[in-house]
This record gives sequence, structure tokens and C-alpha cells, in this order.
Amino acid sequence: METVNQTTGKDVLLPDDTIEAFRAKAADTPHPRELIVDLLRAIQDHHGWVPDAGIELAAQTLGLSPLQLEEIATFYDKIYRQPVGRKVIHLCDSICCWTTGGEQVAELLRDKLGIGFGETTPDGVFTLLPTCCLGACGDAPAMMIGLTTYGRLTAEKIDTILREIRQQID
Repeated sequence: METVNQTTGKDVLLPDDTIEAFRAKAADTPHPRELIVDLLRAIQDHHGWVPDAGIELAAQTLGLSPLQLEEIATFYDKIYRQPVGRKVIHLCDSICCWTTGGEQVAELLRDKLGIGFGETTPDGVFTLLPTCCLGACGDAPAMMIGLTTYGRLTAEKIDTILREIRQQID
């Protein structure tokens, strides 16, 4: 994956063919706003997060204003507007999770990772974020890493999950 254009020296937020595919979709739909989340996710998947230049690129691609994109980007907690670690841990802070040990899980994660909410581990692997309801109330307390939800969290389960993820990355 190219991250810097060798000619211009600028970050490559999305490959040209992906941008053109989104432009074509936007031209074929009466409501290009429907593509905002998909395009922002594509930028994030390629770049790691959505910088201001990503908002501008998405706005130009869809024929919308940057403000329209920013409204969506800042609403969703799974669109990252600042750099994050390679794996983002979304810890559910809903009432179900907190009443079943979520506060202890949060403390455990902060201690194990050596970071607070909104921070990234020094090695750049994990970012810890609170999130509103993961929809896993029956398995509370829960967290999501990537697209995987983990429930009924215990200290042992968390140790196993973090160890396995680190092994996958190494």
C-alpha cells in the first residue's frame, strides 16, 4: 500500500481508482450523502485515520461541502479524526456493561496497556476509546477490537485477547 506519492511527496489517502469508483457511484445516486460513511471508512482503512485532507478529498469526490463530511465524521465514534493505534479497543460504557463490571474492566485495560481513554500505547499497537453501546448487552461487559466483539470480559480473557492480537501483529 503506497502511503506517500513519490512524485508529489503528499500522503496518498486513497488510490486513484478507488476515488474514481466513488465519483461514479456519487454521479449515479440522487443522494451522494449516502456514500459519506463508506468513503470515510475507505480513507481510514487506507490511511489509518481521516485527516483534514481526507475530509476535503471526500467532499470533492462526492460533490459536497467539507462541513457536510465533518458533521458525519465527528458524529460516528468509529471514524477517527486523529491518529490511532493499529488496533482500536472500543470499551462499551453503557449501563449494562458498567453494572456488570465495566468499570473494573476499564481500570484493568488502562493498567495493562499503561494508557488512559483516548491514548495510544507507546508501541502504537493499541488505542483505548470508550464507546456508547456495542449492542452486546447480553454478554456484558464487552469491548470491540476491529470488527470483533468480545463479551463477558474477565482479566484472564482480556490477557488472552491482548496476547493473541500482539502475536498477530508481530
